[in-house]
Amino acid sequence: MRSRVTLVLAVVAVLLGGGLLVPAAYARLAGDDSASGGSGGGSVAAPAPVPPAPPTLAAGPVAVDFKGEFFSWALMDRETGEISGSKNLASTSSTESMIKAWFAADYLRQLGDKPLPAERKKQITTAIRDSNDDAANALYGAVGRAATIKRMISTCELTDTKPGNVPGYVGWWSFTRMSPRDAVRLGDCIADGTAAGPKWTKLLLDEMSKVRGSTAAKDQKARSGGGRWGIIDGLPPSIVSQGPVSMKNGWTPLNYDGNWHVSCLAVTDRWSLAVMLRYPQKSGLTYGAQVCASVASQLVTPQPGAALKVPQPVGKL
Repeated sequence: MRSRVTLVLAVVAVLLGGGLLVPAAYARLAGDDSASGGSGGGSVAAPAPVPPAPPTLAAGPVAVDFKGEFFSWALMDRETGEISGSKNLASTSSTESMIKAWFAADYLRQLGDKPLPAERKKQITTAIRDSNDDAANALYGAVGRAATIKRMISTCELTDTKPGNVPGYVGWWSFTRMSPRDAVRLGDCIADGTAAGPKWTKLLLDEMSKVRGSTAAKDQKARSGGGRWGIIDGLPPSIVSQGPVSMKNGWTPLNYDGNWHVSCLAVTDRWSLAVMLRYPQKSGLTYGAQVCASVASQLVTPQPGAALKVPQPVGKL
């Protein structure tokens, strides 16, 4: 009798255990809603969409209906070091005031850990923010005049740059010949701390992000001028909002060839872009600013309003 009761109890236990295990296992195999928590039909939940990378500038085609003697541009991807641009990106033009950023960097690097004198700080601020020639000349003298150009070439590993050699203007820093390819290298050299050194790079980039003044006549003076235009105007808010855009433009209408010489440079954590132009003076400074802006806007990736690709749901099993 006791063995028969024991047998019955054992059978009941197996049946009860099977009743708990089998339906759950079956549900997993059959795609039961109660087991999967969900949508039925045996489909697998789609992976969460991968957030798109923030907009940036990237290599791409650029088309500008340019009317002038010289048009060239280059873009460096600062994460890879790759440089792209126009076919003539190694051809040179005059830097004009764009090179003032280097004078400030060269001075600061040589200063090292010593305190920055108030007068030099003022010269750096006005040379960068207002493109003041007198302040730039003071810095140029402080860093050894022509020697600083040679130091820029070696420090930033420039390959196309040469001191200015325009007849009647020999030795003028504004006539330093530089290619857009070297200009983006200069931007990278400043942004990565090589040019100004670890202590002062943040200060210099901050000054370059605070360039002020437009191309309007009221902002253009005999010894200084408004320089916040060009590349910055071609960047959408989605890029500008990511962080400061440091910049330094150069611009002069020159009598010896009758052209505006315009050089635009801007740099961020992700890229460095330069556009260099020579075109008839009758076109005005705003024309050059618009060309620089147009190049930047065409390199924005993805383009504003472009559809973003997201992962598609996995189909039914």
